[in-house]
Amino acid sequence: MSPQITPIADSAQDLELTERLLAPDGTRIAHPDLDPFVADVDAAQLRALLRDMVILRRIDAEGVALQRQGQLGLWAPCQGQEATQIGTARALAPQDYVFPSYRETGVIYARGAQPGDFVRMWRGEEGAGHDPAALRVAPLQIIIGAQTLHAVGYALGIRHDGADEVAVTYFGDGATSQGDVNEAMIFAASYQAPVVFVCQNNHWAISEPVALQSQYPIAGRAPGFGIPSLRVDGNDALACMAAMRWALAHARAGKGPAYIEAVTYRMGPHTTADDPTRYRDESELEEWRRRDPIARLDAHLRSIGELDEEHLAEIQSAADVVAKDMRAACLGMVTRAPLAVFDGVYAEPHAGLARQRDEYAAYLATFEGEA
Repeated sequence: MSPQITPIADSAQDLELTERLLAPDGTRIAHPDLDPFVADVDAAQLRALLRDMVILRRIDAEGVALQRQGQLGLWAPCQGQEATQIGTARALAPQDYVFPSYRETGVIYARGAQPGDFVRMWRGEEGAGHDPAALRVAPLQIIIGAQTLHAVGYALGIRHDGADEVAVTYFGDGATSQGDVNEAMIFAASYQAPVVFVCQNNHWAISEPVALQSQYPIAGRAPGFGIPSLRVDGNDALACMAAMRWALAHARAGKGPAYIEAVTYRMGPHTTADDPTRYRDESELEEWRRRDPIARLDAHLRSIGELDEEHLAEIQSAADVVAKDMRAACLGMVTRAPLAVFDGVYAEPHAGLARQRDEYAAYLATFEGEA
């Protein structure tokens, strides 16, 4: 599977250069390469994907609201990217390990994150909002592209141990301009590491359009490193699941890394500190609203008679419960004691860390008795 190497002129053309299974209106499209990877997906599984996406959008909206109300320091919205995150994450095996960027709320949700996990880091309570060992998801990475190197390093360990695992790393289109991502791809290809690179091309690296930094499809770069790639419609949850299953099968079979470019769109700001109206035309936003990933899967399920008002009511109720629990967890958080920052830094006691802890304790003691 290889992407068409054709210059990108605009968003409409960009979307036409992708592989898909569901058209924007929900029509099922036959695809000889992708169909075998989702042959087992029935209506119940499609409804589960829709449920996940609706819940994710509700989590995302609640995160934005909590930040606007002063309860979170920042939030990185993922509205519009639900199909990419849920479709790919639901294809993972329990033993696979994920290395995300800061926007993969849907990935940690799919891996079993609890309500408080979505906000703990953004509230400034912990360096990682979730337990990496429990979810098999590394802490959300703020440094652009750094997680790709971590994923390849972990994948080299998988290969050394002969383990039945795949490392998966997510990053945005902007990260592909970083040296870290390219260096990670070199190492992955050179050592045939079992790692899957997932580029969520949401069209905007903060205020820079993707066509400015990449005049050709991003997936076209991977073959230059010796990595097979697939460019998929990131607003098509079924196609995203098929693409990830293809990539995972490739890596798990000992064939080395695989690369997915999921072409999607960031509907909201880069973060809650951003104002996209300063650089993005409203007509472009409206164009992508018509390709909404949730509406697409909803339309498909309705067209085959597998979605009714009872299903929708249950989905909405579940989304409301998660959002309510997330808000309660956020407002109920208690800041840890200052010295707890040293907990869990090393697996075993460490003399250097103990010395630093004692020094910090002595520093804190100087404030005792102050009003």
